[in-house]
Amino acid sequence: MTDFLQLLNDWDTQLLLAINGWHSPFFDSFMYAYSGKLVWVPMYVALAYVLFRNFSWRVAVAALVGVALTIVFADQVGASLIRPWAERMRPSNADNPISDLVHLVNGYRGGRYGFPSCHAANTFGLAFYLMFLFRRKGFTLFIMAWALLTCYSRSYLGVHYPGDLLAGALLGLLGAALCYGLFRWAVRYKRPWRFKHLWVPVAVGGLTVAGLLVYSSLHVL
Repeated sequence: MTDFLQLLNDWDTQLLLAINGWHSPFFDSFMYAYSGKLVWVPMYVALAYVLFRNFSWRVAVAALVGVALTIVFADQVGASLIRPWAERMRPSNADNPISDLVHLVNGYRGGRYGFPSCHAANTFGLAFYLMFLFRRKGFTLFIMAWALLTCYSRSYLGVHYPGDLLAGALLGLLGAALCYGLFRWAVRYKRPWRFKHLWVPVAVGGLTVAGLLVYSSLHVL
């Protein structure tokens, strides 16, 4: 069993170094900005708009509470329970033997421990919750792609092993399933046949990505 776990760790390390090693000044700028939190506030506002546009205020508020509970659950279980127990150092941590092999962007190393990834838990928690809520293929593809690229950016920056991200995504799925089930029970939720303006957060998210691409292009000139 120990040999198997060591093999998984070796594979995880090799994949991390491969992702982190495929870097350039342009993608350093893009991934660092994409991995930020405040840059996605307009998309979050657009998502809240869609909720209030399609549901009564009571159901919309309950859905937002469900989102908040999903993120709190995923974040706190990951950061407060699992990380102190697992104690897996981030690859970028200076005390990690592989840290000299990791390409850092803007000197960013993150905290000490990284298993599971709270970035992955939070973004996939939100993505899965919204997938359960809307059940629309186009929107699901968009929000899952957004969460996947967020995870990729964390390995690109060298602050998480891919295994950290997979564990975080599964934790987010668990939190989303529990909190969506609670929301559905609390409001007796019945999904509408059609959602109005569901394209708005997709458009805002797409414009945000376009803005980051332009910013990164100008940044490396």
